[in-house]
Amino acid sequence: MKCLFCSIVSGEIPADTVKESDNVIAFNDINPVAPTHVLVIPKIHYENASELASASPDVLIECLEMASSIAKERELDGYRTVFNTGADGGQSVFHAHLHLLGGRALAWPPG
Repeated sequence: MKCLFCSIVSGEIPADTVKESDNVIAFNDINPVAPTHVLVIPKIHYENASELASASPDVLIECLEMASSIAKERELDGYRTVFNTGADGGQSVFHAHLHLLGGRALAWPPG
């Protein structure tokens, strides 16, 4: 089965792109859970955040920097960044991706 996010990176599946660099792309989530819900993903396939951190820490940092940049551009008072890793961690698409959530007060614990 082909990876959904790899299909977005290749342009086969359209996405509402927010920001892009050579290594990372950010797009609006199609099922947002907050007023700002952006997914930030590496363009190269890594199954999860743990694999990304081990194989390419510079790209992991770039994902976090892009999320921070988007939050500043949107003037978010506060925001949350989340990497769900593994099925038990809530990961449903097995391509590393960071959720940028904001635009409203976020509860804790998250779930």
